[in-house]
Amino acid sequence: MDATLPNLNEAHFDRPSLAKLEPVAQFDHPPRILMLYGSLRERSFSRLLAEEAGRILTHMGAEVRFFDPRELPVTDSVPATHPKVAELRALSLWSEGQVWSSPERHGTITSVMKNQIDWIPLEVGSTRPTQGRTLAVMQVSGGSQSFNTVNTLRVLGRWMRMITIPNQSSVPKAYEEFDDAGRMKPSAYYDRVVDVMEELFKFTLLVRERSDYLVDRYSERREAAAKAETKVALARM
Repeated sequence: MDATLPNLNEAHFDRPSLAKLEPVAQFDHPPRILMLYGSLRERSFSRLLAEEAGRILTHMGAEVRFFDPRELPVTDSVPATHPKVAELRALSLWSEGQVWSSPERHGTITSVMKNQIDWIPLEVGSTRPTQGRTLAVMQVSGGSQSFNTVNTLRVLGRWMRMITIPNQSSVPKAYEEFDDAGRMKPSAYYDRVVDVMEELFKFTLLVRERSDYLVDRYSERREAAAKAETKVALARM
């Protein structure tokens, strides 16, 4: 086998090592977790599930914030300077991890959920509102247990370049799992939510101080170098 790599530019190639995964600086603030949910109903089970997860994360020591999707315009119907859009993007930049909780509708996520994700682009100038952040996905169903929604959320999380944790939560017949006060009842489903939030918290602690290195890519280093060379060449003309 020919082991040569004639197409590889060594100047931009990185050889990963444990030493390079050492944090450059340690954060002294609690993990910052953003909660998104996918329903506008007054008694929204995806919101109730997100709130229960938020309580668990807060108990672990995280700083938790929620985005209220009411009054968020349809994607691209208004400028990105719209207050609700700006609020959502600012929260995404603030976050180090996120939780997405959506109902299942017609076998997939709701338009409310997708609208929020669509408003968060891969790039805003030189910043990336989702890249390198951890993600946990959850769903509620009105009928029997399904994983359609969490599977779709995983696809979106990967597309948004997020680190989606292995565990997930799917709550069937959600109307039976919450009491009149909106609190989740004791059950194996509740225990799974605790498991998922534990895992998200741990992954966030592992990733947040290393995310810059983890998402540093050979192709992008090459592209940045080419742009810099072009800029220098144009300046000399």
